[in-house]
Amino acid sequence: MSLMQLPPLSLYVHVPWCIQKCPYCDFNSHGLKQEIPEQAYIARLLDDLRADLDWVQQRSLQSIFIGGGTPSLLSAAAIKQLLDGIAKLIPLAPDCEVTLEANPGTFETERFAGFADAGVNRLSIGVQSLQAEQLTALGRVHNPQQAIVAAKHAASLPLRSFNLDLMHGLPGQSTAAAMADLDQVIALQPPHISWYQLTIEPNTVFASRPPQLPDDDTLWEIQELGHQRLLAAGYLQYEVSAYAKPGHQSRHNRNYWTFGDYLGIGCGAHSKISLPEQNQLLRCEKIKHPQGYLDLTKPLRYKEWQVSDEDRPFEFFMNYLRLFEAVPKQLFCERTGLASTAAEAVLAPALAKPAEQALLTDLGDSWEATALGRRYLNSLLDQLV
Repeated sequence: MSLMQLPPLSLYVHVPWCIQKCPYCDFNSHGLKQEIPEQAYIARLLDDLRADLDWVQQRSLQSIFIGGGTPSLLSAAAIKQLLDGIAKLIPLAPDCEVTLEANPGTFETERFAGFADAGVNRLSIGVQSLQAEQLTALGRVHNPQQAIVAAKHAASLPLRSFNLDLMHGLPGQSTAAAMADLDQVIALQPPHISWYQLTIEPNTVFASRPPQLPDDDTLWEIQELGHQRLLAAGYLQYEVSAYAKPGHQSRHNRNYWTFGDYLGIGCGAHSKISLPEQNQLLRCEKIKHPQGYLDLTKPLRYKEWQVSDEDRPFEFFMNYLRLFEAVPKQLFCERTGLASTAAEAVLAPALAKPAEQALLTDLGDSWEATALGRRYLNSLLDQLV
């Protein structure tokens, strides 16, 4: 009998278009060359979802996340059509979290109220910086004042929550400049802040023409001082790059990190699905390019594969260890379909270190990353491969 249990289910919807591609971005996004084919894309998204309904397995959706790209380039009417279509195909949990990623440009901000009316109850706004020169360096198309207006407008709407994305470790950024950015974002009192360090990703403009980033000492100082500021302002760090006021953690992101299931529809979207009766974990990737995705003669599933028993422990820990909480052994068994001994074998290198260097602790019924393990999370994960 399989140890695997059917986990909660979320839905990710990818909208691939942006006004222009940012030089740091490695997401599947495409600069706009013409008007977005809204109607054709919404219809194709719903076709995509229909093809995946066997994977729902009588569950309701706990969360929906519409990401990109820049989904706020879609009209409120299109978002309503999409959400209504989803609700006809899969039941939504009564408290389903529905997030839409949005840019803080004036054009998109004017649509926020319409998005709320369409069924969105959480906005995630890509502020990134509140310094004009940094926004220019990052290729952003909004200015600091537009970002402030967008945050205040989101706060005025009947939303469940909203998030502000803020980056640090920007080109030439001093500790004082990073703290000034963070202080301004905290002053806007968002219920959730995603505060993450700029990294240079392959196949981006920054990878081919790297900017001068702060040195390691400055990056560490920014991280430490910023963390203290966020805690002092009433935010709790629940994930590597996420801080929330009590009750405002992102349900969708938590489902990813706790190795829950999710359907992915749209260009290049990924799915992770549990099949307890067969003790299988499936992953699927949809066709990436908008032109191919909109071609009705092409299958939408680009790639589909099973996660092997050998890979499941690493995939589980790669996700769960991002959270600042203990990892229940029982949950490992339920989400991977493996006995806890499989996890212990994988964790042995990290658990075998001398006590003063330990990155991970065995608490009996759970495992927990130490403060050092959280600081050097990539090193910890490298030991689990």
